[in-house]
Amino acid sequence: MTETSLTDRERLEVYTWMRLTRAFDERMVALWKQGRGVGGTFSQRGHEAISVGAGWALAPDDVVAPMHRDLGTFLVRGITPLRAFASLMGRATGVTGGRDINFHGMGDLSLGIIGFISHLPHSVPVALGAAMSFRYRGEKRAVLSFTGDGASGSGLFHETLNMAALWDAPYVLLVENNQYAYSTPVHEHTKVTDLARRADGYGIPGVSVDGNDVEAVHAAVKMALDRAREGGGPTLIEARTMRMMGHAIHDGAEYVPPAQLAEWAARDPLQLFEERLVATGVSRDDLEGIGRRCEAEVEEAVVWAEGSPWPDPATVTDGVYAP
Repeated sequence: MTETSLTDRERLEVYTWMRLTRAFDERMVALWKQGRGVGGTFSQRGHEAISVGAGWALAPDDVVAPMHRDLGTFLVRGITPLRAFASLMGRATGVTGGRDINFHGMGDLSLGIIGFISHLPHSVPVALGAAMSFRYRGEKRAVLSFTGDGASGSGLFHETLNMAALWDAPYVLLVENNQYAYSTPVHEHTKVTDLARRADGYGIPGVSVDGNDVEAVHAAVKMALDRAREGGGPTLIEARTMRMMGHAIHDGAEYVPPAQLAEWAARDPLQLFEERLVATGVSRDDLEGIGRRCEAEVEEAVVWAEGSPWPDPATVTDGVYAP
């Protein structure tokens, strides 16, 4: 069993966030297949342990730069399902006020969330800038940013890691290795498939973790963030998982071998954590009760979002240009 610093109460809270993330995702995918969504959307399935485990490791004053498959982090940090669904549906009550229609740009600095920049890994240097501002001011705060396995081969990824290492930035970079960069498998875009080894070239710690084990993710990210806040410098973490659906709602992912999906489905992050909780005495009835409450919360969010107003076209330039 994974070593963890979580208490029994915290483990149930973490499980609740994972169930809420899964319930949100399933409802979102269903709505978009019915044509009730606006634009494209990205399934979170398979990433719940990463986004929730990492998000739960953040301290209140830390800052995070999530990606489009990190819904759990958005939720843990305080973006409600109501605001998130309204944002996805382009409503004025959404996080972006109708100016974006998916998880791109869905940031809220009052919650310590930097909005996701669509092209990977362009959020990475932005997050480093925030980390360096903490260092300059002598604040014990850290920044966690996410990127993908494909982005780990880009120049910007390496330039950012080099600067973070050189400046001992209070910065943690988590690579979500979900086996595919859109439709390109990892072994076709990099010779070194152990992505945590990329840290060796910059003299910083590199950690590889099971991305389907929420407690393992939490432990690795918490240790790295604690180290960063105390002046220990940056850490690169690779969390290995599987993107269980296509790149986006339009992508059927026919290029993924069925046997590969079946192998990862047997290690579903929610199922793994449920079995662990049951083994420690939590009843399945209690877990299903949590699931029902999460589904009710998501349904309430959908109704609220669909009933929310569209943005006023006259406000189209609000918040776009600096005064």
